[in-house]
Amino acid sequence: MELWFKEIDESESGLTFRVKKVLFTKQTPYQRLDVFETEFYGNVLVLDGAVQITEKDEFVYHEMLAHVPLYTHPAPKNVLVIGGGDGGTVREAVKHADVEHVDLVEIDETVIEVSRTYFPEVSRELDNPKLTILLMDGIEYVKSKKAHYDVILIDSTDPVGPAEGLISAAFYRDAADALKDNGVMAVQAESPFFYPGWVRKICQNLKTAFPVVKLYLSFTPTYPGGMWTFGFASKGLDPVEDFDPSRVPSDADFRYYTPGLHRAAFQLPAFAEELCGQNTPRIRVGKSRH
Repeated sequence: MELWFKEIDESESGLTFRVKKVLFTKQTPYQRLDVFETEFYGNVLVLDGAVQITEKDEFVYHEMLAHVPLYTHPAPKNVLVIGGGDGGTVREAVKHADVEHVDLVEIDETVIEVSRTYFPEVSRELDNPKLTILLMDGIEYVKSKKAHYDVILIDSTDPVGPAEGLISAAFYRDAADALKDNGVMAVQAESPFFYPGWVRKICQNLKTAFPVVKLYLSFTPTYPGGMWTFGFASKGLDPVEDFDPSRVPSDADFRYYTPGLHRAAFQLPAFAEELCGQNTPRIRVGKSRH
């Protein structure tokens, strides 16, 4: 008998894959957590029926969430990651020589434990000496910090249940207060095809707290629709105009992120521009000369 997993989103479409083995399943105090072994995607982490990471394509999401803001900031020393107990965003953050310390705030300890066991490549930096792990609610944590961080990375699940407050205007204002004067933040901002309402709400709420808010894209096959958005927010730094590609090492250990892609990710389709009220500067195309 074959076992197949199906994730059905609100548009009555979804993702399906064959499961070789159920490696772990548990109802934590916060969510249902499952880990599956699959032939095509490798091990897969699922929370409340929604795929969070797979061994095959996790690098896309983690690299784009981390490196766009970290390379926009000229000297990111103190970094806060909220969510992301799998360790993928931490793994990318500590690749930056400027980064001196990372705080990881994760509400569900089981996510960390499972990731250490079943996703060793993703979680490999969870014992990095630069890292402090704090098992608590990120919404409450940021209220206690003032002008402390250079970069904040919101690596949250879909904004339902315990993660719903992570897209609120009040949380974004607290996060802005936790950033230094030139601080930047990036948040996962959902699928523009399947969850446009969430994308629009995230952008609107970010704009209540930050003067600079822009949407950018990546493409992760196992997320609804493949096309995925992130919200960039800052107190002044522009992710395109203030980005210095020379800071990216030529031998960087990246599989998706590149300096060229950093800039290109902010070139949005028209329908995505509308969701964030964003006017993207057009690349001028002229006739070639022969």
